Amino acid sequence: MSVEAIMHTEFPEGYTVFFGADGKVIMTPQSLEHSSTIKSLQYDTIVSLGRHAKTVSDVYLDFPADENSAPDLAILREDSQRVGKRYSFEDVLLITEVVSVSSARKDYDDCTAKYGRYGIPVYLVVDPYAAEVVVHTQPTGTGYIAAHTHKYGTGKLPIDLADGRTFTLDLDELPRPEPETGAR
Repeated sequence: MSVEAIMHTEFPEGYTVFFGADGKVIMTPQSLEHSSTIKSLQYDTIVSLGRHAKTVSDVYLDFPADENSAPDLAILREDSQRVGKRYSFEDVLLITEVVSVSSARKDYDDCTAKYGRYGIPVYLVVDPYAAEVVVHTQPTGTGYIAAHTHKYGTGKLPIDLADGRTFTLDLDELPRPEPETGAR
């Protein structure tokens, strides 16, 4: 199924659809942890970069070779311009993917290789289940040279962006999964 066909397909409410590196289309329910984490990340971008900073969430970005992505959060260069309906991967300063139970392999492996290959300067993997954030920097043709893991609850994490600004992620405020309770 092509990207265009997927974009014009209606999926059940509450599901996220993404493409695996092997060309598979994966549909997964969006969890409360996933949604709450994205909300927290968006708040941190407003606090760090201002209300009008160019960011997108779950919006397709153009990558070469039909490897388009709709990351959970992307911070764009302030001078970026849409071409048609989309921004280019070349406008991206930072991409964040939030791990879901079904997306761990994609977020940790496939996306790390892809975003590094296309020179995304900073790639964050935010994992509510492991209560950690992995910051990938120094992209290469096969991934990233540097990866640093930071645990939730360890304060504010300043992340330098390629345009000289600093995005500060508040590791104390990232939501953790709530324990499940019995049926009502």
